[in-house]
Amino acid sequence: MRKHGHLSTMRHFAIASVLTVVMAGCSPAADQTAPPPPPAVTVAPPTVRTVTDWDEFVGRFEAIQQVQIRARVGGFVDSVAFKDGAIVTAGDLLYVIDPRPFQATLLQAQGQLADAKAKLELAERELARAAELNRTQAVSDAVVDQRRQQSEAAQAAVLQAEGTMKRAELDLSFTRVTAPIDGRVSRHLVSVGNLVQGADGGSTLLTSIVSMDPIHIYFDMDEATYLKNNRLWHEGRRPSSRDTPNPVQIMLSGETRISREGKMDFIDNRLDVATGTLRGRAVVSNTDLSILPGQFARIRVIGSGPYDALLLPDTAITNDQSRKIVFVVNKDDVIEMRPVTLGPLDGGLRVVREGLQKDDRVVVDGLQRARVGTKVTVQMAKS
Repeated sequence: MRKHGHLSTMRHFAIASVLTVVMAGCSPAADQTAPPPPPAVTVAPPTVRTVTDWDEFVGRFEAIQQVQIRARVGGFVDSVAFKDGAIVTAGDLLYVIDPRPFQATLLQAQGQLADAKAKLELAERELARAAELNRTQAVSDAVVDQRRQQSEAAQAAVLQAEGTMKRAELDLSFTRVTAPIDGRVSRHLVSVGNLVQGADGGSTLLTSIVSMDPIHIYFDMDEATYLKNNRLWHEGRRPSSRDTPNPVQIMLSGETRISREGKMDFIDNRLDVATGTLRGRAVVSNTDLSILPGQFARIRVIGSGPYDALLLPDTAITNDQSRKIVFVVNKDDVIEMRPVTLGPLDGGLRVVREGLQKDDRVVVDGLQRARVGTKVTVQMAKS
Protein backbone atom coordinates (compact mmCIF):
# COMPACT_ATOMS: atom_id res chain seq x y z
CA MET A 1 0.00 0.00 0.00
CA ARG A 2 2.79 2.46 0.74
CA LYS A 3 4.45 1.65 -2.60
CA HIS A 4 1.23 2.33 -4.53
CA GLY A 5 0.78 5.71 -2.78
CA HIS A 6 4.32 6.70 -3.57
CA LEU A 7 3.87 5.98 -7.29
CA SER A 8 0.65 7.96 -7.36
CA THR A 9 2.36 10.94 -5.81
CA MET A 10 5.19 10.76 -8.35
CA ARG A 11 2.69 10.59 -11.21
CA HIS A 12 0.86 13.72 -10.05
CA PHE A 13 4.13 15.61 -9.70
CA ALA A 14 5.22 14.69 -13.26
CA ILE A 15 1.90 15.81 -14.73
CA ALA A 16 2.09 19.08 -12.84
CA SER A 17 5.64 19.65 -14.13
CA VAL A 18 4.63 18.97 -17.74
CA LEU A 19 1.70 21.37 -17.48
CA THR A 20 3.96 24.04 -16.01
CA VAL A 21 6.44 23.66 -18.89
CA VAL A 22 3.69 23.71 -21.51
CA MET A 23 2.09 26.81 -20.03
CA ALA A 24 5.46 28.54 -19.76
CA GLY A 25 6.20 27.77 -23.42
CA CYS A 26 2.80 28.94 -24.71
CA SER A 27 2.94 32.49 -23.28
CA PRO A 28 5.96 33.80 -25.34
CA ALA A 29 4.60 32.20 -28.49
CA ALA A 30 1.32 34.01 -28.06
CA ASP A 31 3.17 37.30 -27.65
CA GLN A 32 5.27 36.77 -30.80
CA THR A 33 2.26 36.23 -33.07
CA ALA A 34 0.44 39.47 -32.00
CA PRO A 35 0.15 41.90 -35.03
CA PRO A 36 2.24 45.14 -34.91
CA PRO A 37 0.42 48.45 -34.59
CA PRO A 38 -0.33 50.37 -37.85
CA PRO A 39 2.47 52.73 -38.94
CA ALA A 40 2.04 56.35 -37.97
CA VAL A 41 1.85 59.11 -40.63
CA THR A 42 1.24 62.84 -40.37
CA VAL A 43 -1.52 64.26 -42.56
CA ALA A 44 -2.82 67.71 -43.39
CA PRO A 45 -5.48 69.09 -45.73
CA PRO A 46 -4.36 71.16 -48.73
CA THR A 47 -3.95 74.87 -48.11
CA VAL A 48 -6.67 76.89 -49.84
CA ARG A 49 -5.91 80.45 -50.89
CA THR A 50 -6.19 82.90 -53.77
CA VAL A 51 -3.11 82.83 -55.99
CA THR A 52 -1.88 84.30 -59.25
CA ASP A 53 0.25 82.44 -61.78
CA TRP A 54 3.54 83.93 -62.97
CA ASP A 55 5.49 83.25 -66.17
CA GLU A 56 9.26 83.25 -65.63
CA PHE A 57 11.91 84.33 -68.16
CA VAL A 58 15.57 85.29 -68.28
CA GLY A 59 16.07 89.00 -68.89
CA ARG A 60 18.87 91.51 -69.33
CA PHE A 61 18.99 95.03 -67.88
CA GLU A 62 19.54 97.96 -70.22
CA ALA A 63 19.83 101.67 -69.51
CA ILE A 64 16.81 103.77 -70.45
CA GLN A 65 19.20 106.43 -71.78
CA GLN A 66 22.73 105.90 -73.03
CA VAL A 67 24.83 108.59 -74.69
CA GLN A 68 28.20 108.55 -76.40
CA ILE A 69 30.05 111.76 -75.58
CA ARG A 70 31.92 113.00 -78.67
CA ALA A 71 33.90 116.15 -79.41
CA ARG A 72 31.90 118.67 -81.42
CA VAL A 73 34.91 120.87 -82.19
CA GLY A 74 38.51 119.94 -82.81
CA GLY A 75 41.45 120.92 -80.67
CA PHE A 76 43.77 119.86 -77.89
CA VAL A 77 42.29 118.61 -74.60
CA ASP A 78 43.06 121.06 -71.79
CA SER A 79 41.53 119.10 -68.89
CA VAL A 80 39.42 116.10 -67.87
CA ALA A 81 36.95 117.22 -65.21
CA PHE A 82 35.35 113.95 -64.06
CA LYS A 83 36.34 110.83 -62.14
CA ASP A 84 36.11 107.59 -64.08
CA GLY A 85 32.93 105.70 -63.21
CA ALA A 86 31.39 108.55 -61.20
CA ILE A 87 27.74 109.56 -61.05
CA VAL A 88 27.16 112.78 -62.99
CA THR A 89 24.19 115.06 -63.47
CA ALA A 90 23.11 116.87 -66.60
CA GLY A 91 25.29 119.95 -67.11
CA ASP A 92 28.35 118.67 -65.22
CA LEU A 93 31.65 119.56 -66.91
CA LEU A 94 33.48 116.56 -68.40
CA TYR A 95 36.19 117.90 -70.74
CA VAL A 96 37.70 121.25 -71.68
CA ILE A 97 39.14 121.67 -75.18
CA ASP A 98 41.59 124.52 -75.74
CA PRO A 99 39.22 127.51 -76.26
CA ARG A 100 41.75 130.12 -77.47
CA PRO A 101 41.36 129.56 -81.24
CA PHE A 102 37.60 129.80 -80.87
CA GLN A 103 37.82 132.93 -78.73
CA ALA A 104 39.89 134.56 -81.49
CA THR A 105 37.34 133.49 -84.12
CA LEU A 106 34.56 134.97 -81.99
CA LEU A 107 36.39 138.30 -81.71
CA GLN A 108 36.80 138.35 -85.48
CA ALA A 109 33.11 137.62 -85.96
CA GLN A 110 32.16 140.37 -83.54
CA GLY A 111 34.32 142.83 -85.50
CA GLN A 112 32.70 141.80 -88.77
CA LEU A 113 29.28 142.29 -87.26
CA ALA A 114 30.18 145.75 -86.01
CA ASP A 115 31.50 146.69 -89.48
CA ALA A 116 28.34 145.39 -91.13
CA LYS A 117 26.13 147.37 -88.75
CA ALA A 118 28.11 150.56 -89.46
CA LYS A 119 27.70 150.07 -93.20
CA LEU A 120 24.01 149.43 -92.74
CA GLU A 121 23.61 152.63 -90.77
CA LEU A 122 25.39 154.62 -93.52
CA ALA A 123 23.33 152.97 -96.24
CA GLU A 124 20.10 153.79 -94.42
CA ARG A 125 21.11 157.48 -94.03
CA GLU A 126 22.03 157.75 -97.70
CA LEU A 127 18.74 156.14 -98.69
CA ALA A 128 16.79 158.60 -96.54
CA ARG A 129 18.72 161.54 -98.00
CA ALA A 130 18.15 160.37 -101.57
CA ALA A 131 14.46 159.88 -100.93
CA GLU A 132 14.15 163.42 -99.57
CA LEU A 133 15.95 164.91 -102.60
CA ASN A 134 13.87 162.81 -104.95
CA ARG A 135 10.71 164.55 -103.74
CA THR A 136 12.07 167.83 -105.15
CA GLN A 137 13.47 166.05 -108.23
CA ALA A 138 17.00 166.93 -107.13
CA VAL A 139 18.02 163.27 -107.72
CA SER A 140 16.56 160.75 -110.08
CA ASP A 141 14.55 157.69 -109.20
CA ALA A 142 17.47 155.53 -110.32
CA VAL A 143 19.65 156.99 -107.56
CA VAL A 144 16.98 156.21 -104.98
CA ASP A 145 16.72 152.63 -106.23
CA GLN A 146 20.49 152.27 -106.08
CA ARG A 147 20.60 153.56 -102.51
CA ARG A 148 17.76 151.22 -101.52
CA GLN A 149 19.65 148.26 -102.98
CA GLN A 150 22.76 149.26 -101.01
CA SER A 151 20.71 149.45 -97.80
CA GLU A 152 19.22 146.00 -98.33
CA ALA A 153 22.65 144.57 -99.09
CA ALA A 154 23.94 146.09 -95.87
CA GLN A 155 21.06 144.48 -93.96
CA ALA A 156 21.96 141.11 -95.49
CA ALA A 157 25.58 141.61 -94.50
CA VAL A 158 24.50 142.26 -90.92
CA LEU A 159 22.48 139.03 -90.86
CA GLN A 160 25.44 137.13 -92.26
CA ALA A 161 27.77 138.61 -89.69
CA GLU A 162 25.34 137.80 -86.90
CA GLY A 163 25.18 134.18 -88.09
CA THR A 164 28.98 133.98 -88.18
CA MET A 165 29.19 135.35 -84.67
CA LYS A 166 26.56 132.93 -83.34
CA ARG A 167 28.43 130.03 -84.92
CA ALA A 168 31.63 131.27 -83.28
CA GLU A 169 29.87 131.54 -79.92
CA LEU A 170 28.48 128.01 -80.35
CA ASP A 171 31.89 126.58 -81.23
CA LEU A 172 33.38 128.29 -78.20
CA SER A 173 30.70 126.77 -75.98
CA PHE A 174 31.47 123.33 -77.43
CA THR A 175 34.99 123.57 -75.98
CA ARG A 176 33.34 122.84 -72.61
CA VAL A 177 31.98 119.30 -72.95
CA THR A 178 29.17 118.73 -70.45
CA ALA A 179 26.98 115.77 -69.48
CA PRO A 180 23.67 115.78 -71.39
CA ILE A 181 21.91 113.37 -68.97
CA ASP A 182 22.07 112.12 -65.39
CA GLY A 183 23.83 108.78 -64.99
CA ARG A 184 27.09 106.95 -64.48
CA VAL A 185 29.99 107.98 -66.68
CA SER A 186 32.48 105.51 -68.11
CA ARG A 187 36.27 106.00 -68.11
CA HIS A 188 37.91 108.85 -70.03
CA LEU A 189 39.08 107.69 -73.45
CA VAL A 190 41.20 110.78 -74.24
CA SER A 191 43.83 112.22 -71.91
CA VAL A 192 45.00 115.81 -71.48
CA GLY A 193 47.18 117.04 -74.34
CA ASN A 194 45.70 114.83 -77.03
CA LEU A 195 44.20 116.24 -80.21
CA VAL A 196 40.54 115.46 -80.84
CA GLN A 197 38.54 115.83 -84.03
CA GLY A 198 35.28 117.72 -84.18
CA ALA A 199 32.03 116.88 -85.95
CA ASP A 200 33.41 117.99 -89.31
CA GLY A 201 36.27 115.48 -89.29
CA GLY A 202 35.10 112.21 -87.72
CA SER A 203 34.16 113.18 -84.19
CA THR A 204 36.38 111.68 -81.46
CA LEU A 205 34.67 109.51 -78.83
CA LEU A 206 35.51 110.92 -75.38
CA THR A 207 33.44 108.72 -73.01
CA SER A 208 29.87 107.47 -72.50
CA ILE A 209 27.09 107.89 -69.95
CA VAL A 210 24.25 105.51 -69.05
CA SER A 211 21.23 106.43 -66.95
CA MET A 212 20.78 104.30 -63.82
CA ASP A 213 17.42 104.94 -62.18
CA PRO A 214 14.98 103.69 -63.30
CA ILE A 215 16.30 100.92 -65.53
CA HIS A 216 14.79 98.68 -68.23
CA ILE A 217 14.85 94.89 -68.32
CA TYR A 218 14.29 93.16 -71.66
CA PHE A 219 13.18 89.53 -72.06
CA ASP A 220 11.88 87.20 -74.78
CA MET A 221 8.69 85.18 -74.29
CA ASP A 222 7.87 82.10 -76.32
CA GLU A 223 4.95 82.03 -78.70
CA ALA A 224 2.93 79.60 -76.54
CA THR A 225 3.07 81.96 -73.57
CA TYR A 226 2.04 84.89 -75.74
CA LEU A 227 -0.95 82.94 -77.12
CA LYS A 228 -2.00 81.90 -73.59
CA ASN A 229 -1.86 85.46 -72.29
CA ASN A 230 -3.66 86.75 -75.38
CA ARG A 231 -6.44 84.19 -74.82
CA LEU A 232 -6.76 85.23 -71.16
CA TRP A 233 -7.02 88.87 -72.26
CA HIS A 234 -9.82 88.06 -74.72
CA GLU A 235 -11.62 86.17 -71.94
CA GLY A 236 -11.26 89.15 -69.61
CA ARG A 237 -9.18 87.19 -67.09
CA ARG A 238 -5.89 89.03 -67.49
CA PRO A 239 -5.14 92.62 -68.61
CA SER A 240 -2.87 93.05 -71.62
CA SER A 241 0.64 94.36 -70.97
CA ARG A 242 0.36 96.49 -74.11
CA ASP A 243 -1.96 98.96 -72.42
CA THR A 244 -1.70 98.01 -68.72
CA PRO A 245 1.46 98.26 -66.54
CA ASN A 246 1.17 94.67 -65.31
CA PRO A 247 3.41 93.91 -62.30
CA VAL A 248 6.68 92.00 -62.65
CA GLN A 249 8.99 90.45 -60.05
CA ILE A 250 12.77 90.34 -60.31
CA MET A 251 15.33 87.90 -58.91
CA LEU A 252 18.95 88.86 -59.54
CA SER A 253 21.63 86.28 -60.26
CA GLY A 254 22.31 84.16 -57.16
CA GLU A 255 19.07 85.16 -55.45
CA THR A 256 16.34 82.70 -54.46
CA ARG A 257 13.70 85.24 -53.48
CA ILE A 258 12.04 88.20 -55.13
CA SER A 259 14.13 91.30 -54.46
CA ARG A 260 12.73 93.85 -56.92
CA GLU A 261 9.39 94.73 -58.44
CA GLY A 262 8.55 96.64 -61.58
CA LYS A 263 5.94 97.19 -64.26
CA MET A 264 5.57 96.22 -67.89
CA ASP A 265 5.86 99.14 -70.31
CA PHE A 266 6.42 97.62 -73.77
CA ILE A 267 5.55 94.60 -75.93
CA ASP A 268 7.03 94.41 -79.43
CA ASN A 269 4.81 94.45 -82.52
CA ARG A 270 6.06 91.21 -84.09
CA LEU A 271 7.64 87.87 -83.24
CA ASP A 272 11.25 87.23 -84.13
CA VAL A 273 11.05 84.83 -87.07
CA ALA A 274 14.44 83.30 -86.21
CA THR A 275 13.63 82.40 -82.59
CA GLY A 276 9.82 82.45 -82.49
CA THR A 277 9.89 84.78 -79.46
CA LEU A 278 8.33 88.12 -78.65
CA ARG A 279 10.39 90.88 -77.02
CA GLY A 280 8.99 92.44 -73.86
CA ARG A 281 10.25 95.15 -71.53
CA ALA A 282 9.63 96.25 -67.97
CA VAL A 283 10.82 99.27 -66.01
CA VAL A 284 12.36 98.68 -62.57
CA SER A 285 13.35 101.07 -59.81
CA ASN A 286 17.10 101.22 -59.11
CA THR A 287 17.36 103.84 -56.40
CA ASP A 288 20.39 102.20 -54.80
CA LEU A 289 22.14 102.08 -58.23
CA SER A 290 23.20 98.48 -57.57
CA ILE A 291 21.89 97.14 -60.89
CA LEU A 292 24.14 97.74 -63.88
CA PRO A 293 23.13 97.72 -67.55
CA GLY A 294 24.03 94.36 -69.04
CA GLN A 295 23.21 92.30 -65.92
CA PHE A 296 21.10 89.15 -66.23
CA ALA A 297 18.13 88.42 -63.99
CA ARG A 298 15.08 86.20 -63.76
CA ILE A 299 11.87 88.08 -64.37
CA ARG A 300 8.39 86.86 -63.45
CA VAL A 301 5.45 88.34 -65.34
CA ILE A 302 1.84 88.00 -64.19
CA GLY A 303 0.42 85.01 -66.07
CA SER A 304 -3.21 84.85 -64.91
CA GLY A 305 -5.90 86.56 -62.96
CA PRO A 306 -6.42 85.72 -59.25
CA TYR A 307 -8.06 82.33 -58.58
CA ASP A 308 -8.64 79.96 -55.62
CA ALA A 309 -6.14 77.09 -55.55
CA LEU A 310 -5.11 74.08 -53.44
CA LEU A 311 -1.47 74.05 -52.34
CA LEU A 312 0.88 71.51 -50.79
CA PRO A 313 4.49 71.51 -49.65
CA ASP A 314 6.81 69.99 -52.25
CA THR A 315 7.88 67.39 -49.66
CA ALA A 316 4.40 65.82 -49.82
CA ILE A 317 4.73 65.16 -53.57
CA THR A 318 6.64 62.19 -54.97
CA ASN A 319 7.20 60.51 -58.32
CA ASP A 320 5.68 57.36 -59.79
CA GLN A 321 7.62 56.88 -63.00
CA SER A 322 6.56 59.86 -65.12
CA ARG A 323 3.67 60.89 -62.86
CA LYS A 324 3.51 63.15 -59.86
CA ILE A 325 1.56 61.56 -56.99
CA VAL A 326 0.53 62.18 -53.39
CA PHE A 327 -0.64 59.73 -50.72
CA VAL A 328 -4.07 60.32 -49.19
CA VAL A 329 -5.61 58.68 -46.11
CA ASN A 330 -9.25 57.78 -46.70
CA LYS A 331 -12.06 57.68 -44.10
CA ASP A 332 -11.05 54.15 -43.08
CA ASP A 333 -7.45 55.31 -42.37
CA VAL A 334 -6.17 53.39 -45.41
CA ILE A 335 -3.52 54.81 -47.76
CA GLU A 336 -4.59 55.71 -51.32
CA MET A 337 -2.46 57.06 -54.18
CA ARG A 338 -3.59 60.13 -56.14
CA PRO A 339 -1.98 61.29 -59.41
CA VAL A 340 -1.88 65.10 -59.43
CA THR A 341 -1.27 67.88 -61.93
CA LEU A 342 1.01 70.55 -60.51
CA GLY A 343 1.29 74.27 -61.04
CA PRO A 344 3.90 76.83 -59.98
CA LEU A 345 5.27 77.59 -56.55
CA ASP A 346 3.44 80.25 -54.59
CA GLY A 347 4.76 81.43 -51.23
CA GLY A 348 6.83 78.26 -50.79
CA LEU A 349 3.91 75.90 -51.56
CA ARG A 350 3.14 74.07 -54.80
CA VAL A 351 -0.16 74.70 -56.59
CA VAL A 352 -2.07 71.47 -57.31
CA ARG A 353 -4.28 72.02 -60.34
CA GLU A 354 -5.95 68.57 -60.50
CA GLY A 355 -6.24 65.40 -58.42
CA LEU A 356 -7.12 66.72 -54.94
CA GLN A 357 -10.12 67.89 -52.99
CA LYS A 358 -9.89 70.54 -50.30
CA ASP A 359 -10.98 68.09 -47.55
CA ASP A 360 -8.49 65.33 -48.48
CA ARG A 361 -6.05 64.18 -45.79
CA VAL A 362 -2.66 64.24 -47.51
CA VAL A 363 0.38 62.51 -46.03
CA VAL A 364 2.95 65.24 -45.39
CA ASP A 365 5.31 63.30 -43.12
CA GLY A 366 6.11 59.58 -42.99
CA LEU A 367 5.97 58.96 -46.73
CA GLN A 368 8.46 56.11 -46.35
CA ARG A 369 5.90 54.26 -44.20
CA ALA A 370 2.98 54.90 -46.55
CA ARG A 371 2.00 51.83 -48.60
CA VAL A 372 -1.07 51.81 -50.80
CA GLY A 373 -3.85 49.74 -49.21
CA THR A 374 -2.32 49.63 -45.73
CA LYS A 375 -4.01 50.94 -42.63
CA VAL A 376 -2.17 53.69 -40.75
CA THR A 377 -2.29 55.59 -37.52
CA VAL A 378 -3.18 59.19 -38.38
CA GLN A 379 -1.60 62.22 -36.74
CA MET A 380 -2.72 65.71 -37.78
CA ALA A 381 0.02 68.15 -38.66
CA LYS A 382 0.43 71.14 -36.39
CA SER A 383 -0.86 74.35 -37.90
